[in-house]
Amino acid sequence: MKHPLDKFRFCPICGAPHFVVNNASSKRCESCGFVYYFNPRASVVAVIRDEKGRLLVARRAHEPAMGTFDLPGGFTECGETAEESLCREVLEETGISIHSARYLFSEPNIYPYSGIDIHTMDLFYEVRVDSSITFSSNDDVASLQWIAPEDINPDEFGLHSIRRGIIKLLQDSSYRKG
Repeated sequence: MKHPLDKFRFCPICGAPHFVVNNASSKRCESCGFVYYFNPRASVVAVIRDEKGRLLVARRAHEPAMGTFDLPGGFTECGETAEESLCREVLEETGISIHSARYLFSEPNIYPYSGIDIHTMDLFYEVRVDSSITFSSNDDVASLQWIAPEDINPDEFGLHSIRRGIIKLLQDSSYRKG
């Protein structure tokens, strides 16, 4: 596997071409001593459930993993809390306004984007809504549908962290009960 910063060959401070691997998460300039750390990007995932225990699942409209199942969510923006990001992403992708969520767990992921592997830390949150809520497929979501826990197949989820998160949820007996 290539270093996450392999595409960055020149020091961003002095421009020297002596920008070398320092460790698994950083590169160092041999000319000026600057060290650039490549930290995972925070991302949020909404596990939206209704009172029947069903999960709101999105179908991805774009690569990576276009056409596979996903959960609503996305990257946090500078200056946002994870909860604010979750509310924004859910609204952008589903049209649903949420006001509260409960943190569940996190999963690391590698998200290929424009030829670079973006390392992420996906933060999963549970959101409860009424099944009568209206929603629409927006942004990078091709479609949305409710799926009962017993009908969920983790292999249909294209992103590794989401698939692992779905498996964790399905292994939790309290999740299966709704």
